[in-house]
Amino acid sequence: MERKAMEEQPITPHAGPTRDADGNLTYVGDDGRRYVVGLPPDIDEDNVEKVMTLLRGGTGLFQQIEALCHRWIHEVGGSELDERAALVLLLTTLETALEDRYPENDPS
Repeated sequence: MERKAMEEQPITPHAGPTRDADGNLTYVGDDGRRYVVGLPPDIDEDNVEKVMTLLRGGTGLFQQIEALCHRWIHEVGGSELDERAALVLLLTTLETALEDRYPENDPS
């Protein structure tokens, strides 16, 4: 059961995704392992490259956001609210705050 719980934990990328020698979209997780990202079968190569460039360009900003999240969790976590509960609270609060602007079925 512990192994299954570990496998379900999200892995934080350490850098933007890159293409490996086989052409797969991959990233290295915070656990040091390489992960292959599955893409929809109908996506074309030009769009993949454009998305990859955008994702790599946002790596620094993502790292800043991640650092702020760690800081927030550390500041609110404690005996009343453990760090895992603080993480869940942070993610659900962010989702609630952002979902109206970025609806799930928005084609844009």
